[in-house]
Amino acid sequence: MTENMRSLRNFFLYKCLFALTFWNHISLSVENDLVASVPKNFPEDGSDKEIKSLPLLHTNSHQSKANSEWVVVENTTESLSLSEITDGNVQKLVALLSNFRQGSRLQNLTLTNMSVNWDYLIEVFQTVWHSSIEYFNINSVTQLLDIKSHDFNYSGTSMKALTMKKVLITDLFFSQDDLYKIFANMNIAALAITESEMIHMLCPSSDSPFRYLNFLKNDLTDLLFQKCDKLTQLQTLILQRNKFESLSKVSFMTSRMKSLKYLDMSSNLLRHDGADVQCQWAESLTELDLSSNQLTDAVFECLPVNVKKLDLQNNQITSVSRGMAELKSLRELNLAQNRLADLPGCSGLTSLEFLNVEMNSILTPSADFFQSCPRVRELQAGHNPFKCSCELQDFIRLERQSGGKLFGWPAAYLCEYPEDLRGTQLKDFHLTELACNTRLLLGTALLVTLVLVAVVAFLCIYLDVPWYVRMTWQWTQMKRRAWHNHPEERETVLEFHAFISYSERDSLWVKNELIPNLEKGEGHIQLCQHERNFIPGKSIVENIINCIEKSYKSIFVLSPNFVQSEWCHYELYFAHHKLFSENSDSLILLLLEPIPSYVIPARYHKLKALMAKRTYLEWPKERSKHGLFWANLRAAISINLPVADGETCGETD
Repeated sequence: MTENMRSLRNFFLYKCLFALTFWNHISLSVENDLVASVPKNFPEDGSDKEIKSLPLLHTNSHQSKANSEWVVVENTTESLSLSEITDGNVQKLVALLSNFRQGSRLQNLTLTNMSVNWDYLIEVFQTVWHSSIEYFNINSVTQLLDIKSHDFNYSGTSMKALTMKKVLITDLFFSQDDLYKIFANMNIAALAITESEMIHMLCPSSDSPFRYLNFLKNDLTDLLFQKCDKLTQLQTLILQRNKFESLSKVSFMTSRMKSLKYLDMSSNLLRHDGADVQCQWAESLTELDLSSNQLTDAVFECLPVNVKKLDLQNNQITSVSRGMAELKSLRELNLAQNRLADLPGCSGLTSLEFLNVEMNSILTPSADFFQSCPRVRELQAGHNPFKCSCELQDFIRLERQSGGKLFGWPAAYLCEYPEDLRGTQLKDFHLTELACNTRLLLGTALLVTLVLVAVVAFLCIYLDVPWYVRMTWQWTQMKRRAWHNHPEERETVLEFHAFISYSERDSLWVKNELIPNLEKGEGHIQLCQHERNFIPGKSIVENIINCIEKSYKSIFVLSPNFVQSEWCHYELYFAHHKLFSENSDSLILLLLEPIPSYVIPARYHKLKALMAKRTYLEWPKERSKHGLFWANLRAAISINLPVADGETCGETD
């Protein structure tokens, strides 16, 4: 009897499935470990239970004469994947799915490439809704036509999640409500309609069990779910890559979602100008993604106060507003790819633990960041255009003290400016303490300046530099006046063989010995002496310069009296100046009396140099040597003058 019952059961099962003929447009693919496309960590009954892959047992397929597949499905199958569903074979699909009543093992169904009208799609939904299937995935629905109103029976379902991707509606004239109310009123926990150019979604007509909604990559706008109070159990809402524009309207959309925890608004067109526009977010919202929008600094005036994780990557933020509302619960903040010029402070972010400011415009980050943000455990600040200068030294020092809080150090932290340091890692950039400590640098510069001033002042006093400057100025002024007042005298003509410079105290020797022996002896030497040829009306300095320039030689009668004479010093200076300016050998030093070195004043350093480098004639005390002395002196000053007017000039003391 038992054997007969077993045979009868098998016959009945094969008889039912024999009628489900699968033709060449349907491909049945049953594979081990196939999972429906539902949220990876979608919670079931409020728990964090992760949906795992469900193994499929084998199926048998047979080929008919009409190139059709004969499929036998054991009721131990847990996942099923079918493709190429059309209006011509959809009834056979419905018949197949009708065999999986509640209590069956089939839980995951995937349909790919459906091309059916609206009525058939609703029939498939209705069949699935009263089967054992819990996770239903539809990939690519094309040529959806004849959309009209349907009464859908949602009762008694095992369904938990529906995922639809790439739905193409080709019907041009239909009621939007007829389309969207079917999905809006579904009594399941998770709904995903993605990449379908969907422009709207209705608010459910009654309290909805939706805990997960994903409308990725559609054409939804700010009108979505406005004043909708039926999504009280919704925890996750993904609206990435749509066409939302107003951040404040998004906030009001969430205000009645009492259980919302995660909101993804990335890659939209969101703006917020902050012009007295109020924002009202769901108090339960703890994770918000606003990346890749058009938000500016004003966004910090429109944020949920209880948010814990905030993503503002790839916006137009230049600074974190100090006047923003305090986000005391915020732990993770992503500000990468914005326009920040410095690290933000934590005055309103008292719980911040993770901060990302990579790829901004930060040249020299603030070194006091970790002091103002003591709870931060990780800072991502790499890939910024760092300017390697003294200001950056404190930030580099901060890294050594932070204990590894800089994420990506040192590879992501490179110098961008100056150009010669581009590509250098910050850890390899060093400057001396003197170069970077302004006070120390100023103090050192001031000390060096004072030392230099003291040295220069000492040298000026010791070498009588002011006197030389004054004499150079007088000589220049005299030359300038002569140039403008007497242009015919620009070419200097030698009138004298020698100009005599001596101290008044040595005048007796000059008048009784030097002048008579030179002028009355052989050669007819013409001497310039101040008592005879200084021109009345001109200054003494001007007369000295004129006499030196009109004389072939300058004779200096050296003695202890000479080095004590101020005017002798003038004459020596101007004669020495002529020596170098005309590159001539016009100086004759005549030592009347020995001069001890300690007697020569410091300002006579030129005289010391001349006496050390040049030979000089020394007046002999023995009368027998006087003849040789005068002969040598005449030979030193002998020259044929172009003009001889008999004038002499000299010096006054």
